[in-house]
Amino acid sequence: MWDYSETLKEHFFNPRNAGAVEGANAIGEVGSISCGDALRLTLKVDPDSEVILDAGFQTFGCGSAIASSSALTEIIKGKTLEQALTVTNQEIADFLEGLPPEKMHCSVMGREALQAAVANFRGEEWHDDHEEGALICKCFAVDAALIEETVRANGLCSVEEVTNYTKAGGGCSSCHEGIEEILAKVWAEQGESLEFNQPSQPVTQAKPYAMTGFQRMKKIESTLEALRPQLRRDHGDIELVDIDGKTVYVNLLGACKGCQMEAQTLAGVQQRLVEAMGELIRVVPASARPQ
Repeated sequence: MWDYSETLKEHFFNPRNAGAVEGANAIGEVGSISCGDALRLTLKVDPDSEVILDAGFQTFGCGSAIASSSALTEIIKGKTLEQALTVTNQEIADFLEGLPPEKMHCSVMGREALQAAVANFRGEEWHDDHEEGALICKCFAVDAALIEETVRANGLCSVEEVTNYTKAGGGCSSCHEGIEEILAKVWAEQGESLEFNQPSQPVTQAKPYAMTGFQRMKKIESTLEALRPQLRRDHGDIELVDIDGKTVYVNLLGACKGCQMEAQTLAGVQQRLVEAMGELIRVVPASARPQ
């Protein structure tokens, strides 16, 4: 499992500003529950000074997503909208005393939600609709513009780093070549060249399709087994019930069963399986399995 700072854990277990702000006049929504993370940011902004008087969030996602949302609201309260818009995803990560590289996309999502909320307050249109042909990663609906912006802002130079920051490339891997082209383009603009150690594999050679059904099952089992120590530290556990295509049915046990953070725990398990399997996986409670 990843190492989390004490500050990040504090903002996960005791998130600040959770819930919608009463009388909010700025709302930003980003992400998608089907992709694993979604954030709704609500702000109460003074209409004259444009100072953010209050901020709240509603997040569906892993612990890092919740902590990043909590940190964002703490950072921007009391700032003007222009000051808030200068906040970078790295500042959110720094506020939490670091995020695991694989979770940096959570801070990027917070920055996008802020941009959407400011646009909403000003009566402007903000959306992440993709121009035809601009969608790079179909698994997680990430477009070229977001990848380019994130590469520039954070100095990314590999497909793995892009996946950590945006999720792009974390599914079937068929978009890796497109990501490499964007990386090369951005660095070429700065007079630098990049060399990639391994050519991107076409989707027909991607990892999930190379495994037999038995190997795939064992990989899922071993990934869940690696998660158990952390769950058991919180007096919980997880049980694999069934695998149906790309849907994995599980039971949460002990303290995890019926916990108010059950959805976030399942989202975290799902994200870990996506990363381990190299394909889009859905983790669903066994109680929801069709009879």
